[in-house]
Amino acid sequence: LIKAVAGGGGKGMRLVEEATGFQAALDSARSEAKTAFGNADVLVEKFVTKPRHIEVQVFGDGSRAVHLFERDCSLQRRHQKVIEEAPAPGMTDEMRAAMGRAAVTAAEAIGYAGAGTIEFIVDGSDGLRPDGFFFMEMNTRLQVEHPVTEAITGVDLVEWQLRVAAGEGLPLRQEELQINGHAFEARLYAEDVPKGFLPATGTLTHLVFDERCRADSGVRAGDTISPFYDPMIAKVIVHGPTRDVALSRLRTALRRCEVAGTVTNLAFLGALAAHESFGAGDVDTGLIGRDIDALTVPPRVQPHHVALAGMAALDLLEPRSDAGFTLWHPLRRQVGLNWQDEDHFVHVQVLSPDHQLWQIGDEEIVARRVAGRWSVGGQPVPRVAKAGDRVTVFADYGISFAVIDPLARAAGGHGDGNLIEAPMPGLVRMIDAKVGQAVEKGVRLAILEAMKMEHSLLAARSGIVAEVLAAAGDQVEAGAALVRLEAAPDETPT
Repeated sequence: LIKAVAGGGGKGMRLVEEATGFQAALDSARSEAKTAFGNADVLVEKFVTKPRHIEVQVFGDGSRAVHLFERDCSLQRRHQKVIEEAPAPGMTDEMRAAMGRAAVTAAEAIGYAGAGTIEFIVDGSDGLRPDGFFFMEMNTRLQVEHPVTEAITGVDLVEWQLRVAAGEGLPLRQEELQINGHAFEARLYAEDVPKGFLPATGTLTHLVFDERCRADSGVRAGDTISPFYDPMIAKVIVHGPTRDVALSRLRTALRRCEVAGTVTNLAFLGALAAHESFGAGDVDTGLIGRDIDALTVPPRVQPHHVALAGMAALDLLEPRSDAGFTLWHPLRRQVGLNWQDEDHFVHVQVLSPDHQLWQIGDEEIVARRVAGRWSVGGQPVPRVAKAGDRVTVFADYGISFAVIDPLARAAGGHGDGNLIEAPMPGLVRMIDAKVGQAVEKGVRLAILEAMKMEHSLLAARSGIVAEVLAAAGDQVEAGAALVRLEAAPDETPT
């Protein structure tokens, strides 16, 4: 494992499984580390093949320290934590005591004052053993995942920081600290999961959390997720008397979370919370990578979802008494909706303010309103939000439709893979393509740096490089054309 010496968060980190890939991984890790931390130095260490990431929260006052037990942060993708929990599943008293002693010894050895985290790689291949954990690093700050520790201990870690900074001693002794129940935290990000978790941007037009969970967020509806900062929207935290109860509450909190205005990882978090191995506490840092296909299955859009989106698009959720009539007959209206490049052109007859008839393909869907509440296709309707040309139905973690403007839609077909575009705003770090070069599908053509991470842009098809439309050092917007390919002379254009 190649890892930046000056930072964390997965930046400047590359796993090398074959000797032939070492040099390219080293160059990429050093470049990313230089950008993120101003230091290109890296270290190389053994990679444990079935690891768990377990860390210990410590707190010192400059002379003595205590630990506030452990957190399991094994659910990761690209070395970044996704869901954290405390305490660690399967943790034994003997293992907890050994890790706690090691963490406190490290903190006291340097006279540490304040909140800190001692992170360990744990060999999970044969259960948790006191001789199977290895020091990885210390984070000398309050961690993103600190709320799960607060939830199980009842300690306000920020208050402790202020007290110790003001010269007070530690508020509690080690024997006064106890674990109460179980807690989870899920990190809600603006990122495009189907595109490899690429960071996303956009304006949050709607943001609502379950009232029964703790939601720590630095944004609200109307705020913009920009390319210049980490794309985290919020941390969703739950607590329960047992792990099973806490996990059930996490699942509920994620289902009731409503986000519109940008793509997010919410459905991915929901799938992860429902994962069988995670539910059983059988976790390691490779779980997401092994089951990524199952965890990223897109939702199936049902006809009643399309009808509800159409009602919102045509402002028919609160129709006027004359909204659907022309002369003496119901008015038949049409609306076009697009979901994940799939068009739905649907028709409606408004029979009364409380009765609509929708035609979705070959299926007829009835919408009725009784006592002020709509049902569509016999299903109670979820909440829906409309902003501009975008309608979001809050089912299956949010299904976002674009309302098609027939006048604005350009004539012609879709792209053929010849144009390589920037998937997000960023800095062109490197252009590998050269005009006239023959390339195979999957070959790297450019590297785009966005949000301090490097992203390789690959050829979507085999061909010849016809044009290079950007240069290293260019700052580009999402959708900017970088490289254009054309068919090889012996190919038949498609």
